[in-house]
Amino acid sequence: MAASATPILHKPLGLLAELTHRCPLGCPYCSNPLALDPREGELDTATWARVFGEAAALGVLQVHLSGGEPGARRDLVDITASAHAAGLYSNLITSAVGITEKTLGALAAAGLDHVQISIQDSEQRSADRIAGYDGAFARKRALAAEVVRLGLPLTVNAVMHRANIERIGEMVDLAIALDASRVEIAHVQYYGWAIKNRATLMPTREQVERAAALVEELRARHHGRIVIDAVVPDYYARYPKPCVGGWGRRSLNVTPAGKVLPCHAAESIPGLEFWNVREHSLAEIWAHSPAFNAFRGTSWMKEPCVSCPRREQDFGGCRCQAFALTGDAAAADPVCHLSPEHGRVAALAAVREDAPYEYRRM
Repeated sequence: MAASATPILHKPLGLLAELTHRCPLGCPYCSNPLALDPREGELDTATWARVFGEAAALGVLQVHLSGGEPGARRDLVDITASAHAAGLYSNLITSAVGITEKTLGALAAAGLDHVQISIQDSEQRSADRIAGYDGAFARKRALAAEVVRLGLPLTVNAVMHRANIERIGEMVDLAIALDASRVEIAHVQYYGWAIKNRATLMPTREQVERAAALVEELRARHHGRIVIDAVVPDYYARYPKPCVGGWGRRSLNVTPAGKVLPCHAAESIPGLEFWNVREHSLAEIWAHSPAFNAFRGTSWMKEPCVSCPRREQDFGGCRCQAFALTGDAAAADPVCHLSPEHGRVAALAAVREDAPYEYRRM
C-alpha cells in the first residue's frame, strides 16, 4: 500500500513547556539540547499564559511544566496559575531541588494537578553521585512527602542505566514507600548529552532481559497498589517506538526561548525551520510550521518503512535517533531490526566503559 500523500492533521493532546534550561543537577544523561537557552532569552510570564490559552484552544488537555528545573523560575506559581486558568491539567516535572515546601504549597493553591519527581537511585550515595549533587536524594524524599501531604498525585521517574538497573525492585519499593501512585521505569534515551556518556551508561543485554522480566513480576505483585510504566530500552528493542506518538501528531514542545518543536530533541536535526511563539500563534505553528510538516504522516518515508505494515504504528521510529546514527533523518530508525543500519545499534550497545561521568553543567 502506498504511503498517504496528505497527512491527517490531528489535534495535539499534550504540551511540554520547557520553562528554563537552568538546573542544579548535572545528570550524565540529560536530554536537553547541547546548546542551552540562556536565562535572558526565556519567555516571560505573559507569553506563557498566552501559549497555554492557545494550546487549550487547539485541543491540548495537559501541560507538563518542565526544564531544566522549573523551580529556577521565580514566576513558576504565576505560570502554573495561568495553565490552570486555561483549563489545562498541569504536571510539574521537577528534580525537587529548588522547590521549597512554601513554593509547593503556593503551586497547589494555584491549581497544580500533579507532580513528577526524578529519583536517580534507591541508594542515597549512588543517587547523589548520578545526579552530581550532594544531598539531592534527601531533598527529593522530603518534597515527595510534602506532595503527598498536600493531596497531590505523585509519580516517581526512575531513569535506568548500567549503574542502577539491578535495583529496579528497590526503586519500585521506594516509590511505594513514598506513596506514589505511579513509577516510570525510564531507560536512558541516547540523545544530546547522554551520547557523551553512552558507553558508561549502557547496560548489558542480560541486564535488560532480567529487568524486563522483573518489571512484569513487580506489576503482578503490586497490581492495584501502584502503576508501573516501563518500556524496553531502544538499543535492545526489536522495533522502534513511535516518537511522541508520531511526529507532529499528538504533542508539541515549547523551548525556554519560544521555539516550538515536534519532539524534545528535534533541534538536533540540521536544516529544520522551527517557528517561534513570539512571531506565530500555536495554531499557525501546528498546521504550517515547516518543521512539523517535515516528517508528519508517511509520505516522507523510504524503504523499508514505506512498505512496512507497521508504518502507521511506529511511524518509522525516532527521527532524531535516525539522524544521530545514520546521518539521514528520513532513514528508518536503526533500532528496528529491519533497518539496513541496525548493525550500528548492536555495535554501540556492545561498547561499555567504566569511565567517570561527564556531568552536565550550565
